[in-house]
Amino acid sequence: VQLQAFGGGSVQAGGSLRLSCAASERTFSTYVMGWFRQAPGKEREFVASINWSGASTYYADSVKGRFTISRDSARNTVYLQMNSLKPEDTAVYYCAAVWDPRLGRVGQDTGYWHHYDYWGQGTEVTVSS
Repeated sequence: VQLQAFGGGSVQAGGSLRLSCAASERTFSTYVMGWFRQAPGKEREFVASINWSGASTYYADSVKGRFTISRDSARNTVYLQMNSLKPEDTAVYYCAAVWDPRLGRVGQDTGYWHHYDYWGQGTEVTVSS
């Protein structure tokens, strides 16, 4: 599975950005998708995940209520809508995928980077104060 993330950029605090991640896999709808981010000098951290149908989502506390993950299986694309951005959201954002034959819900287990098998190249988000 090849993943390509795009949509990053520079924005002022309080602004919005929408990240996209396009997947090459024809069976995209059977994959759990996740977004992670890594700020300079910090470890990669979980942002959000979404299950195969889009009906189940899971968020890090730091972004809950501000970010929304969604997917469009017809376009093999997962999105991360980021609103009310803060300077601490500045990071390189990565999308990730893992095949989910259970076709279940997402939860805490999807919040760990080692849960995923495939990673995109990252897109940079800079939020200025």
